[in-house]
Amino acid sequence: MDKLRELLERPLIAAVVGFVVGLVIGLPVLGWGLFPVQWTDASAEHLRRDLKEDYLRMTIESYGKNENQQLALHRWRELGAAASEVLSAVQLDPSLDAEVVADFSALVLGGQVVGTPQAGGIPPVTPVEEKAEGGINPVLLLVMLCLGTLGVGAALFYVLVVRERGRGGNFFTAARHAQQVDRQMPVRDYAGEGQDQPVAQFMTTYMLGDDLYDDSFSIDSQSGEFLGECGVGISETIGVGDPKKVTAFEVWLFDKNDIQTVTKVLMSEHAFNDATINQRLRSKGEPVVIEPGTQVLLETATLQLEARVVDMNYGQGALPTASFFERLTLELAIWPKVGS
Repeated sequence: MDKLRELLERPLIAAVVGFVVGLVIGLPVLGWGLFPVQWTDASAEHLRRDLKEDYLRMTIESYGKNENQQLALHRWRELGAAASEVLSAVQLDPSLDAEVVADFSALVLGGQVVGTPQAGGIPPVTPVEEKAEGGINPVLLLVMLCLGTLGVGAALFYVLVVRERGRGGNFFTAARHAQQVDRQMPVRDYAGEGQDQPVAQFMTTYMLGDDLYDDSFSIDSQSGEFLGECGVGISETIGVGDPKKVTAFEVWLFDKNDIQTVTKVLMSEHAFNDATINQRLRSKGEPVVIEPGTQVLLETATLQLEARVVDMNYGQGALPTASFFERLTLELAIWPKVGS
């Protein structure tokens, strides 16, 4: 989730992803699956070389039987520019009647119709061009694909750049800033304080504007065994408009050996003292009002998590004082539960 978010923070990468997705939908799904181009009534000039020779042999044999000069010329023209070359190869075929081949050659190479066309003859025509039936014109399909790709790119540009600038900041920028804070924030040295070293230790930061804030971490033993998961996410917002004003967070702990996930709700001072909000959030977990240095303990069957408030700031504005967070940094430390 974090890696995906980091990639999508870059508009260029997001645009490339949109282009690839549009290409996949346009070619395999639409072009080859739903609206395949079907070619019919193609002329003989589009055949392979060996099939052109077979075609001309049948044309000569037909001419030898019906002597229809008009039909013979029509079929000859179907071979297009390669007709003379194909005839040179067919003239060497001993299976054909040499006299019929000579008459046919004189007819087509002379370019003149001898005598009057027989009844039912086919008038001279130009070679038949390929046409598509039962599908979208390939040029139209290409234009639609290009327009679709441009549309996806324009939509991504609007969402990632234009709209977010109009908000006065975007959640990608806030999330990236929060990750930088996490990397720079020193973790607590429990061993140096004479305590047991945690089996896992994580830092997570929320910044105003990160409307999708939801950090989760895998808890593994030193041997690599999966023990569970923990995380922090938005629980409640207050007010209206963008960005969202977060007034409470959820910190949770999942133990693979327990049947339930333990959750506590970290509240702003305003949310904790507001009876309506406090009562509503109690259904999600035990409510705790937080301030810098606050430590919150969560316990499961075999794990114990300590969430410590490393840093926090309330936002300023038209909303009540101490009602929403501008910034919150938590350190999550997990130990195996004593006696488990």
